Amino acid sequence: MNSKSNILTEPLRRSHMPADYGISLARYTGRGTENEKRIPDDYGPDQRLSGFEETYRNIIDYIVRITYRIWEDRDVEYIGKTYSDDSHVFDDYGLQRGSTKIIADTHHTTGAFSDIELIADEIVWAGDDEVGFHTSHRTIIRGTNDGDSKYGPATNRTIDVLVIANCVALNNEIYLEHVLYNTSAMIEQLGLDLDVMTEKLVEAAPAGWPRNRQIWEQLRAAGRPEKPLSAGEPITGFDVDAFARDQLDRLWNRQDYAALADAYVENFSFEGPTNRNFYGAAEYGRMLQGLRSAFPDLALSVDEVYWMGNEEDGFLTSERWSATATHAGDGLYGPATHQPVTIWGITQHEIKDGRVQREWMLFNELDLKMQIAAARRGS
Repeated sequence: MNSKSNILTEPLRRSHMPADYGISLARYTGRGTENEKRIPDDYGPDQRLSGFEETYRNIIDYIVRITYRIWEDRDVEYIGKTYSDDSHVFDDYGLQRGSTKIIADTHHTTGAFSDIELIADEIVWAGDDEVGFHTSHRTIIRGTNDGDSKYGPATNRTIDVLVIANCVALNNEIYLEHVLYNTSAMIEQLGLDLDVMTEKLVEAAPAGWPRNRQIWEQLRAAGRPEKPLSAGEPITGFDVDAFARDQLDRLWNRQDYAALADAYVENFSFEGPTNRNFYGAAEYGRMLQGLRSAFPDLALSVDEVYWMGNEEDGFLTSERWSATATHAGDGLYGPATHQPVTIWGITQHEIKDGRVQREWMLFNELDLKMQIAAARRGS
């Protein structure tokens, strides 16, 4: 068993970033070819996986097959072998501790969606079996709500929602995870009123929510380097770390929307929370302006960046970020409450020739709405 009692996992260095796509989801599934298969017959090239079960060939194989086995083969108890007893999982409802809680939550979800599928859309990975494998697993969840859930009786509606889970694994166990489900989109796809459901969830006061200051600082600090790699390990030429951090800072902190013209291709695609799916800079700018209007003092920090690839083939990145703000503006989330709020997110970029081709981003929007709803209730 992994005995880590401290969730502050060792930060990654440049040497931990894979410089090619020899071990990648596209190579694993044969994506885009006539031989494409979710679980291939050939599990891919060998990678050193000291402490992992011998059946797994590399970190992509591990992530894909444990997910399939747990969710679609319904071997939910296998979570006990792939999550540590003291695992820390941050999600919309705060901090979930230990594999027992994850097993219970998974049984709840499979009971509510008997035909659920978790389809791997991308996995950005870095690290090794000494520092830990860091994986940013973008997944599509599909299924029919044919069972009761914490959101109410079965609606028999189908869902198709995005999830991004950033995990750290050692010795066959995930011991740290930051996971964002597009929960607000799922609630709407179930045919439910999001604002009404938010009120119900606040009234129910889920365990682990709201976060206290200590948990919030743990969420932010886990895996965060003392200095950004672009400062601590500078390089010449295109620096993915510097690029990713600069774009997030320009767009979210400095409100410099020229970054969209400077660093994104003209008709880039974006997929985000609560059904925000669009192409190009105009919609992206409106989304950011709406958020800034609601939270005029928003201050974002980039907590972790890792990537795979090279300048010739392009890069896939994962950026985990967090922000503090005050709900001081009317609009997107209703009349201002002047409530201090905490926001955190995960962004993935596909970068080619120094420009973003595609972006996927989720943040804790349901949690954010709950923070504001709780302020209105005075709780």
